[in-house]
Amino acid sequence: MHFLASEFPQSTVEDALFHIIPMPLEQSVSYGGGTALGPEAILQASYQLEAFDGTSYPGEFGIHTTDAIDCSGDAESCFANLQAACTTSYQAEKIPVTLGGEHSLTIAPVRALHAIRQDFGVVQIDAHADLRDSYEGDPNSHACVMRRIHELDIPIFQVGIRNLCKEEIDYRAAKHIGHLDARQIHRNGFPASLLPADFPKNIYLTFDVDGLDTSLMPATGTPEPGGLTWWQALDACEAFAKNRKILGLDVVELAPRPELHSCSYTAAKLTYALMGIAARSRQPA
Repeated sequence: MHFLASEFPQSTVEDALFHIIPMPLEQSVSYGGGTALGPEAILQASYQLEAFDGTSYPGEFGIHTTDAIDCSGDAESCFANLQAACTTSYQAEKIPVTLGGEHSLTIAPVRALHAIRQDFGVVQIDAHADLRDSYEGDPNSHACVMRRIHELDIPIFQVGIRNLCKEEIDYRAAKHIGHLDARQIHRNGFPASLLPADFPKNIYLTFDVDGLDTSLMPATGTPEPGGLTWWQALDACEAFAKNRKILGLDVVELAPRPELHSCSYTAAKLTYALMGIAARSRQPA
């Protein structure tokens, strides 16, 4: 099964701009389960997508879907498996698109990129800051992934956050982590320049589907009311890519539910929309 097979044949690894990497990881979920089923649900739902994403035809750049990453070992071995796959993509100047799976997996494509280059930042859309040092005794928890990334001295910027613990509030303040939380967006909309002027020109984009409002995305393990609308989310991602280049991305934390197949479709459509934004970020202005 490969992404958007209804519209585009499977491209070779060499010819595809996009390397779709399913990562059915579910080890540290702390509320609702089901993220291990997320990648397959997104692939299946992608058959219902159109080749036109509303602006362009990103599939024309070639899509190659890899085998699912082996998630049978401990967290670090799973991360190592994904890191190796993403390294191959980056070295070939492709765009790895990881389908999750729980959010802890984001450390792997970021580590892979960081081993090759350091001139990038990570932009996060999420309901949660994920800045805890440890959660339920696990430093590799989905609730800690942005803390692990920031500890690599990688700049991060957070959008849509609406649930934080005191530890995360204090860490954001102490480390001067840029953010535009959901309540600010609700009250004031987006500023003219969403990312700070000094934020790196190359970015990795991680999109936790719980960043979307629960009316749009209830099929996730830790749903939070007050999230982004569909168009707010896409407008934000377009703003991230303005005068910047997206090097890689992931869509994580879908926990599909059979009675809500719209959520799997939404996650697939989101993935394709982000692919279009990423492709356009690489084209001359």
